[in-house]
Amino acid sequence: MSTVPRRALIVIDVQNEYVTGDLPIEYPDVHRSLANIGRAMDAARAASVPVIVVQNIAPPDSPLFARGTDGAELHPVVAGRPRDHYVEKSLPSAFTGTDLAQWLAAHEIDTLTVVGYMTHNCDASTIVHALHMGLKAEFLSDATGAVPYENSAGYASAEDIHRIYSVVLHSRFAAVADTDAWIAAVEANAPLERSTIYASNQTARARAAAAMTTA
Repeated sequence: MSTVPRRALIVIDVQNEYVTGDLPIEYPDVHRSLANIGRAMDAARAASVPVIVVQNIAPPDSPLFARGTDGAELHPVVAGRPRDHYVEKSLPSAFTGTDLAQWLAAHEIDTLTVVGYMTHNCDASTIVHALHMGLKAEFLSDATGAVPYENSAGYASAEDIHRIYSVVLHSRFAAVADTDAWIAAVEANAPLERSTIYASNQTARARAAAAMTTA
């Protein structure tokens, strides 16, 4: 069996709401992630990797992503670049209620590379959904991003959310890498390194044990 990934790049919800609207991405810096999203799209195009653009649309009375508002529009970094397929969604996973699964099957895609927003919501939901469908996933940690949350369960910074989700995703759900590493893998027709739950846990336990012996 061939080990060459049959990739598609999925660009999730890169919309004005996350940049100039009421849900600004805080970590990584949104301008850094936007630049890397553009680089990933350009590299995909150069390597004949299909590009799928996803746009989240909410009802007109929604405080975020309301249809017809500037916040719901695709950011120019994405809107101004070519794409091979477009998906409009209203729920976190880009698979739910859309034709994404059928399009990927028709194009014999086995690896979905995720960029866009947000790490802990639509990105993670789409990655988990992909796993359950038998697809491999990749997550570009510097071409994605998070916002902070505070509610009755507590507080989490955008940096903590993004870092923890990245670690958890890499343990089972996706190969996590930066844009440079992904572009190199695409140019080499090679897969990205992946971890496992067992290996991730053993490494963490070894770190804790080493800390205890030096305390």
